[in-house]
Amino acid sequence: MIREREWILILVLAAVAVAVPLFGDGYYTKFATKVIIFGMAALAVDILLGYAGLVSFGHAAFFGVGAYIAGMLINAGVVEGIVVLAAALVGAALIALVIGALSLRTSGLYFIMITLAFAQMLYYVGQSLRAYGGTDGFALDQRIEFGGLLDPNDTTTFYYVSLALLAVILFLCSRFLRAEFGVVLRGSRDNAVRIEAVGFPSYKYKLVAFAISGSIAGLAGALLANLNQYVAPPGMLNWEISGELLVMVIFGAAGTLLGPVVGAAVFLFFAEILSEITEHWMLLFGPLLLLRVLLVRDGLYALLQKAIAK
Repeated sequence: MIREREWILILVLAAVAVAVPLFGDGYYTKFATKVIIFGMAALAVDILLGYAGLVSFGHAAFFGVGAYIAGMLINAGVVEGIVVLAAALVGAALIALVIGALSLRTSGLYFIMITLAFAQMLYYVGQSLRAYGGTDGFALDQRIEFGGLLDPNDTTTFYYVSLALLAVILFLCSRFLRAEFGVVLRGSRDNAVRIEAVGFPSYKYKLVAFAISGSIAGLAGALLANLNQYVAPPGMLNWEISGELLVMVIFGAAGTLLGPVVGAAVFLFFAEILSEITEHWMLLFGPLLLLRVLLVRDGLYALLQKAIAK
């Protein structure tokens, strides 16, 4: 029954996502693209939080690395989309491997703090890049291209490209998280000692998950850089990005893959509405997060599944 509800909800969400540009102007399409991109980044966090039980406060690092790699390549004249996005993905994965190799030797609060420390180090590296605007960042000369077949400067085209990439990532993640890799990862989350005892090196599995998570966050950062055609440390590498991604996962539901995408949509919707009321919109958003934790224990994704079932 749960499986049926999940498929129905997936089909409904997919239909809504495909139809968005048909019912809104450029502003709403661009907003929906932003939801997709942050949903992708939140999904990256969910791989660690929901499946490995690791609370990372450093995903802004991978998000920002992907954005900077994309921006630097585009301004250097490399505009082929596959090359730029692949470079951002691989670059973020390599950074994640280094950070993960060190961070995963700790646990609990120490893991949270060391991931935050690495992210802040990269934030200050971004600020030190005077050739790329330092704290002010830099503008992209153009968006990526795909062999001349698609016009990425068209808002609707870029939306569908981002949606297609999210769909591919969701499919791939669902496959490997339901395979042996995902079983070991969840087992390591629940009881790492037992997993080690039966012969599975939990550290290596977590490190691979960390690298995959970082690569997805890097891809999301590259897409956001192209969407805004602008890259700067405050909007790409700041620790607040990591916090917002965690909130998105909590809102939607950890360990569901689609839940973080739903959480990203809700978070960005309220951020857009409440920021029109006051610049201190987080003061108004805080009680909403508290209500979600107290009243909707399984997250908004589970709430939507129940609503679909009725």
